[in-house]
Amino acid sequence: MNWGRVNLGDVAEFKNGLNFNKDQYGQGVKYISVADFQDYFSVKTEGLAELKEDFINPSYFLKKGDILFVRSNGNKELVGRNLFIENTLEPLTFSGFCIRARFTKEDVLPKFYAYLFKSKFFRNTLSANAGGTNINNLNQSILSNLNIPKPPLPTQRKIASILSAYDDLIENNLKRIKLLEEKALLRYRGIVKEEKLDEKSILDVCYVTDGTHDSPKQQVDGYYLVTGKHLIGGFIDFSSAYFISEADHDKIQKRSKVVNGDLVLSNIGTIGNVAIIDSPFGFSVKNVIIFKPNDPIYTSFLYCYLNSNEMKTRFQQESSGTSQRFISLAYTRALKVNLPAESVLKEFHQEVSRLLKLKSLLNQQNTKLREARDILLPKLMNGQIEV
Repeated sequence: MNWGRVNLGDVAEFKNGLNFNKDQYGQGVKYISVADFQDYFSVKTEGLAELKEDFINPSYFLKKGDILFVRSNGNKELVGRNLFIENTLEPLTFSGFCIRARFTKEDVLPKFYAYLFKSKFFRNTLSANAGGTNINNLNQSILSNLNIPKPPLPTQRKIASILSAYDDLIENNLKRIKLLEEKALLRYRGIVKEEKLDEKSILDVCYVTDGTHDSPKQQVDGYYLVTGKHLIGGFIDFSSAYFISEADHDKIQKRSKVVNGDLVLSNIGTIGNVAIIDSPFGFSVKNVIIFKPNDPIYTSFLYCYLNSNEMKTRFQQESSGTSQRFISLAYTRALKVNLPAESVLKEFHQEVSRLLKLKSLLNQQNTKLREARDILLPKLMNGQIEV
């Protein structure tokens, strides 16, 4: 292939994000922080925090086609993670731990490069610029000097179109996942509202413990260390978790082992995210409360109970701490749960467990779609597969 190459700084300009203080929070302009990147291709504006518009310089507003990069983070694996701004139907800005790239030439397609920056090529190129190691901080100079391929514009469009088909499927699955979650919670609210309930201690229906408080050293390979911030949408997001050694994993497992059917609740920093363990990955957990139901019929009801708006609000209001908020193991062991009659509970579990299972299958399908997309990209780029 006779594709040319160019330094990214020759076709794009860069800007660091906005710094602000607590007095500038308020309704006005939604902003994107590092926590909002997750493993998304394009930005999800629903639920973004907001800033007052009057202090924001217009130069910090995002435009269609912009790409954001994580500039700095305690987890090295997240530095360089990127997010495509597919549209700007409402005003958007970005925080100081991000860098914005905005293309300045007409013969480059931003969406093509958004896919390129999601590839291992980009991670390897960043590592090479950092001397062969994980990069600690990204800056405008590093981005500007990245030497990247520059196919003809029609080729860029074809590759972006091929890869977009995968993202369209992923997006449709995400919409279905959201509908299934809403249906499960709607059924739960109906039970709470219409049935006669009996208050029980949470310890009457499950064993409650917590994850490790240790901080094992990060490894190149091994077992995932999953923390509360990796509980996204009822699932575990392994994409930003890091590896720990087998010895550290075994040590944690002796104290806080999780198995399929357990529920985990984020309880430090990020508070109130819930997931049911249904993953085949080998992993340990940190900064979570673990609920081990005494009987499988409790699993679906406990998930909806912990994931309800009422409990999420309560966790936020009753959390402790100043520099970092948390809910303690003692606090969660003292929780009370209102349960319906056993016959109603069994019927609820039979119905809702099917919804949650389908939700899980769709999430697994999305994982495979992302993997297939990410495998396809380099093959399109190096000519193994004809565009």
